[in-house]
Amino acid sequence: MHTRRLLATLALTTTLVHAQLPGASGEIQAVVTDESSKPLADAVVIAVPIDGNMRLTSRPRDEVDQVDKEFTPRVKVVLVGSTVTFPNNDSVRHQVYSFSPAKRFELPLYAGVPPEPVVFNKPGLVVLGCNIHDWMVGYIYVSESPYFAKTGLDGKATLPDLPPRAYVLRVWHPQLDASEESTQKTIEVVRGKRSDAAWALKVKLVAKVRRAPIAGGAGRY
Repeated sequence: MHTRRLLATLALTTTLVHAQLPGASGEIQAVVTDESSKPLADAVVIAVPIDGNMRLTSRPRDEVDQVDKEFTPRVKVVLVGSTVTFPNNDSVRHQVYSFSPAKRFELPLYAGVPPEPVVFNKPGLVVLGCNIHDWMVGYIYVSESPYFAKTGLDGKATLPDLPPRAYVLRVWHPQLDASEESTQKTIEVVRGKRSDAAWALKVKLVAKVRRAPIAGGAGRY
């Protein structure tokens, strides 16, 4: 029995060391554009291993700020189970809420930093709003997988340090004019190599109008 335990320990140690060696993982380079090839920023790219084997990661506290009567960043991606604080760095007060099935909550009218963060313990999309400034809309995408990234202004995102295996990829964007499931594609990640994936999404136009919540737009709100 002692010999068997020793062999099992050596095998596990070898596996862990190998996983940490340079080139032991791969990466995915994602490019997301609209149908006219214009890069799309704030597109969320999720990679889910087909075999369901996902490396556990820590869940650091994240943050969505409020600046100039807007949520910053507009799109935030977090791992399920993460906590998020909502500091208000505006000179006016806000009342943040969400009625989304993935997380329903409300932070009563406040300035500064709320005393308690919000825990996002269910995967899915959470749409944020402000009861005082109704043009304020933000998004928290709660991922069931630790392998995710968000595109920059160039429409590109990199998912690094992926264990070699097959993944199902999908994309979400605030203006996506289709189901998220329709974006799914399967890709094989090879040790020490980069895999490329690209999407040309059909998007809808969104008109955004800022207006004062009270006459004249003045006051403490």
